[in-house]
Amino acid sequence: MSDPTTSDAPVVLDVWCELQCPDCRSALDDLRALRERFGDRLEMRLRHFPLEKHTHAFAAAQAAEEAIEQGQGVPYVEAVLGHVEELARRGEPFLVDVARELGMDTEELDIALIDGRHILTVDADQAEGKAIGVTGTPTYVIGGELLDGGKSQEGLRERIEEITERLLAADGAS
Repeated sequence: MSDPTTSDAPVVLDVWCELQCPDCRSALDDLRALRERFGDRLEMRLRHFPLEKHTHAFAAAQAAEEAIEQGQGVPYVEAVLGHVEELARRGEPFLVDVARELGMDTEELDIALIDGRHILTVDADQAEGKAIGVTGTPTYVIGGELLDGGKSQEGLRERIEEITERLLAADGAS
C-alpha cells in the first residue's frame, strides 16, 4: 500500500524543440542521459517551437505528433533530429521515409500532413512558448525555471539534474 502523503507523479521537463535545429540535435545526448538517469521519475514532454528560418520545421512538428499517436514519438523525433541536414534538403519525403523505416503507417502520416490534424497542437505549443519567453530552441522548462539551450548547452544537463533531484526530494518529503 502506498503512503497517501507522497506522490508518485514524475517531475515534468518541457523540451521546446524544433526538428530541423542543429542545436536540438546536439541536445539529444543530454536528453538520453536524463532519461537513463531518472527513468519514469522524469516526464519529458516534447513541445514544438518551429522557427521560421527552417522551411520544413512546421511539417516535421506535425509529423512528430502523428508519430506520437502511432506510438513512435521518441524514435521518430530522434531519427529526424539525427538528420537535420537531410530534412532541410528533402523535406516531407524525408519525414515519410523516416516513418517507413520505423514501421509506421506512412499513409496515415501523409494524410495527417495534408489534412493538418496536428496544426492546432503545434500552434498551441508555439503560442505558449512565446508567452513564457521561449525565443529559440532547445529551451527547457522545469520546476518553473526556463533554461535557454539555444544560447548554450553548457551545464544545462547538470542544472536540469539538480532541479529534478530537488523536486523529487521535495515531493518525497511532503
